[in-house]
Amino acid sequence: MDELIGNVTDATIDEYATSPAAVVVFGIANCDGCALMDGVLADLAPKLNGRVRFGKAKMHVPGACREIKKRYFFETYPTTHLYAQGKLVERKEGAVDAADLDRAIRTLLLKN
Repeated sequence: MDELIGNVTDATIDEYATSPAAVVVFGIANCDGCALMDGVLADLAPKLNGRVRFGKAKMHVPGACREIKKRYFFETYPTTHLYAQGKLVERKEGAVDAADLDRAIRTLLLKN
């Protein structure tokens, strides 16, 4: 995984969820929308490096996201969570294009 996009697991989810500004995409293998989100994160992460923390949770990896699945409900994959100041402020289901996610980040996470 790209060095600007972290691997989110049960052990690291709280680091993202309590960040001042973070985006986490929850996805599974063999998911076309999840593959699209890889490109979106790869596009945005370098542009917002240092201002927003980006991560991806591989929900299909056995045992890696068991607690995440208990904490959050996922109706579909990919699901994207935006965290601001330690709070979940937005949940987007399905693939989101880079322009829409960038706009949401700037509006919800980088208000100042």
